Order: sequence, then structure tokens, then C-alpha cells
Amino acid sequence: MEAYLLDFGNLLIRWLHVIAAIAWLGESIYFVMLDNGLKPPKGEACKKKGVFGEMWAVHGGGFYHNQKYATSPEDLPEDLHWSFWKAYTTWLSGFGLFVLLYLTKPSIYLVNRNSPWEWAANMTGTQANIAALLFLLFGWIIYNELCKRISPNMTRDGILSVAVGVMMIAVAYLSTHIFAGRASFLLTAAVMGTAMSANVFFWIIPGQRRMVNAMKAGQAPNPIDGLRGRQRSVHNTYFTLPVVLLMLSNHYSFTFSHHLSWVLMVLFIFAGALIRQYFVLMHRGQIRPGYPIAGVILIIIAAWVGYLPAPKVERVSTPAQVEAPVANAGDAVEGDDAAAANDGEVTLAQVEAVMEERCVQCHAENPDKSFGFSAAPLGIKLDSEAEILVHAADIRKVVANNYMPLGNITHITDEERDLIAAWSGK
Repeated sequence: MEAYLLDFGNLLIRWLHVIAAIAWLGESIYFVMLDNGLKPPKGEACKKKGVFGEMWAVHGGGFYHNQKYATSPEDLPEDLHWSFWKAYTTWLSGFGLFVLLYLTKPSIYLVNRNSPWEWAANMTGTQANIAALLFLLFGWIIYNELCKRISPNMTRDGILSVAVGVMMIAVAYLSTHIFAGRASFLLTAAVMGTAMSANVFFWIIPGQRRMVNAMKAGQAPNPIDGLRGRQRSVHNTYFTLPVVLLMLSNHYSFTFSHHLSWVLMVLFIFAGALIRQYFVLMHRGQIRPGYPIAGVILIIIAAWVGYLPAPKVERVSTPAQVEAPVANAGDAVEGDDAAAANDGEVTLAQVEAVMEERCVQCHAENPDKSFGFSAAPLGIKLDSEAEILVHAADIRKVVANNYMPLGNITHITDEERDLIAAWSGK
């Protein structure tokens, strides 16, 4: 029952998270389009009222006339529309998912047992939880300090953009070396998502409130509030596509389980930013195909990097892995399997024996509830020969590269991993 309730809660929170994210990002992208698509106002009446720019649009059978004021309008309505709860709900629901899925089982989902850094590989679950929370906190602090110190008056935003890009390279590298594969991609995306939501909470909305209060008091708003709000909004729009892609990547093990996963992550981040830049400029009337072309080239490079095989490393079994491998080439098999075993070829029967011992606790029609799953993860069931053959390529990939079993919870041995890696998949 507990595993089922956790899964059902996961479904509901994820649903809320996706709905809030669509609403927030959709509105954010719309306003960036609107801001960049404004034309100088026509008519002296608009200019006298302080209109900075305007846009005419048609949608859903109606016509819309949007205007932006450079300073303050003559009359500020009481029912002014604010955009912030969507951002907060997106972050809160995302953090709720992180707590439910990762912080409750850190030894399985957070600890990177294959980290080249011994301290990271040997973290306890509690230490991994603390490390993950600090990772998010310091990601925001460092990003915020870069903004405040490099471009406090929004006059060096180009240099700031380079600094933020370098920061994200460092975040990608550190996350993949400290945390388990899927968690590393999620945490890198969460660093950007946290910065986006915190930008709204700490800078954009407070600045807008000060501007509104000044207008209501008959005073001129401080222009720095508008400039800073625009700066952080611009950062948010360039984070958008990379965040969405990294969040989706946890469904594709070739990304987060690759030995160069941090390189893949960096390529995806910059590809997303370049593609977003194309649309930002397009709304200004500037068609620059070089940006999406460069983005596609980075994606092609990522595809090439993702195909590179991992370097062969001599494994040394740890004391926890001293159990004999489940299926050796001479184990009891009959007929064609026996002939294949005698030829040194790994047989389906041998692989099935490993699956039975190390994998079906979770990946089965009725998984062991003590492992925390009410149904087979991702719907992958490995309790029959037919299912094993269907998922052969994925099995070889995630088992041989040490990603599965998660946290090596079933104590698979290095010999068993080598056996799976040598299997032809037939």
C-alpha cells in the first residue's frame, strides 16, 4: 500500500508540476515575444500618454492591441495582472517531487557509487540529501552573486552571460561526478529552475511592487528596478529550453548513464540557449538562421559523443561483491544453449539467471514492494525470456555501465556486469 500511495502521489504532484510549468513558461515566452515585437506607437495621442511601443495581433477570432508604457500610465488600474504564482507553484511542486522521489531514497537515487571521487562514492543517504540541498542553495547564491557583482547596473550583461555559461559548465561537471546519473541531470536542471523562480521571488516581483507603489504615490519609479527585472527575465528565457530538455532526459538512459554525461549535458544546455536566441531575435524582426544551425550542430555533436563507447577499465570487486557470479559459461544449460556456452558465447539462459537474481525484484509483473515500487519502473518487466529480448539493448547499456541496479541495491557483481556486456542480445 505504501509503495502504491507513493506512486499515486508522484503522479498527482507531477501532473501539478507540468501544468504549472506550462502556464509559467508559456506566459513567460509570450511576454518575451510581446516585448521584442513592440513597434513605435502611431499617433501623437499614444506618445503623449507615454506609450513606449505597441503591438496589434489577431488570435481566436479577435483582435488585440497591446501597449507598453516607458514610465507610468496616466491611470493604473486596481486589477493589475501579476505573474508570479505560476512560477512559485512550478518550483514548489518540482521540489515536492524531488523530496518524494530522491530524498526519501537517497542511497538508491542520489549516491553515485561509481564516482571517481571516493568521498562522493561513499556518502551515506543523509549526507547525499544534505549535499543535494546545498548544491541547489549554492547554485542560486553563486548565480545571484555573479549578477550582482559583474553587472549590478545592467551595463555588462554580455560579460555576465559568459560567466553564467561557464558556471553551468561547472554545475554539469560537478553534478555528474557527485550524484547518480539521473539525479545529476535533474539537479542541474533544478539549479537553473531554482534561479528562475528565485529571480521572480527576490528581484522581479519586489521591483515591480516598488514601481507600482511609486506610481500610486505620484512618484517616478526607480528605473533600475525595471532594468533589473528585465535582466533576470532575459536569463529566465534562456534557461527555459535547457531546463525542459534536461528534465525530459531522465527517460533516456543513454544521456545520464554515459561516461561523458557532463559533456552531453553542456552541449544540450548551449544548444537550447542558441535555439531560444533565434526566436528572441525573430520577434524583433531579425532572422538569424545561424543560431538554430549552431544549435543543431551541437545536438549532432552530442549524438556523436553519446555513441562513443566507454573506455575499458579493469574492475576490482569490492568486499560487498565477493559472491560468485550467478551464471558462468558452464552453468547447467541444455541443447543449443549448452553448445553456445561451450563456445564461450553468453547465452540467454545465463542472462536470464542474472536477471532473476539481480533485476526482477523491481522489474517484474509483481515487484517486491520492499524495494519501493508498486509496478515495474518504466513498465520494463524482465521476468520472462521474451521481455528480456525486447529490452536487450537497454539491459546491456545500463547494466554494463554500472547505472543499474540503482545504487547496486541487489549487489550485482562485476563478473555479472561483464557477462551482460558480452551478451549478443539473442
